[in-house]
Amino acid sequence: MVTYKQAGVDVDAGNEVVKRIKKFAKGIGFFGGLYPLGKNYLVGAADGVGTKLKIAFAMNRHDTVGIDLVAMNVDDVVVCGAKPLFFLDYIGAQKVHPPQIEKIIRGIALGCKKAECQLLGGETAELPDMYRDGEYDLAGFCVGLVERDKLIMGAKIRSGDKLIGLASSGLHSNGYTLARKVLLEKSRLDLKQYVDDLDKTLGDELLTPTKIYTPAILKLIKRFNIKGMAHITGGGLPENIARVLPKNVQVVIDLNSWKPQTIFRLIQRLGKVSQDEMFRTFNMGIGMVVVVAAKDVDKVLAFLKKQGEKAFMIGDIERGKREVIII
Repeated sequence: MVTYKQAGVDVDAGNEVVKRIKKFAKGIGFFGGLYPLGKNYLVGAADGVGTKLKIAFAMNRHDTVGIDLVAMNVDDVVVCGAKPLFFLDYIGAQKVHPPQIEKIIRGIALGCKKAECQLLGGETAELPDMYRDGEYDLAGFCVGLVERDKLIMGAKIRSGDKLIGLASSGLHSNGYTLARKVLLEKSRLDLKQYVDDLDKTLGDELLTPTKIYTPAILKLIKRFNIKGMAHITGGGLPENIARVLPKNVQVVIDLNSWKPQTIFRLIQRLGKVSQDEMFRTFNMGIGMVVVVAAKDVDKVLAFLKKQGEKAFMIGDIERGKREVIII
């Protein structure tokens, strides 16, 4: 059985870091940091793409990772109810190859267009001693704006409310260290290999861009009373949903309410990965969660369908102690 820690990523160590640095930075623990500005809040987020970049290097395809970079940031901002305003990027490369950098930036620009935010600019640094030939790292930074009285932080979540999950496009940009360990190292699959169950090559599946939910969410919060939202990234459903829960409630998620994409089942089977490890590492087919009153579920599901989103009622809010229970 392969675990994320065995693959090289210690989630518990990451959580320990968060605890240690809370005294240095305000707002740590939620999806975006808040800065008061008159009757509004600026909401800031910073993130990267992680070892998904290793797949881009191996495939020599650099046109999609920019979309991932934008998605990881704008969807952290929008869960507060904020509209992303602008985005900046940082590219650190072993060597600046203009055609390669252009492809990355083109993807970032496309991601910003999808998210309806402005790409202001960024920084590209040539660091020959930091990376291997042809390799680079990406970081992104997004700032959004929300009126103070429209801030969504989960405080109004109550027992009896329901969870709606929006389908992911696949792995998004989390868990790739474990995915690569299982698929490429342990199972020795070829990225160019066509996989019948996936109906595409493994490389195409692993480079599928992270879904940008921002436009649909912004329309949703204008029409409905959304009590809380969670962007499902590192830590999966359990850790990310817990971030928006009040202390007196818990979540019960019904595994039968949706079907994770084939890539998740493939990783779990080939790596003999436990269900708990899968749900703690990957989004498992749900990239965004919204919490609504029970009376609004059908209307919200119908609205999301009109926006082109696959959505499911995946769980219930009950009295409890901020736990996320998956059954």
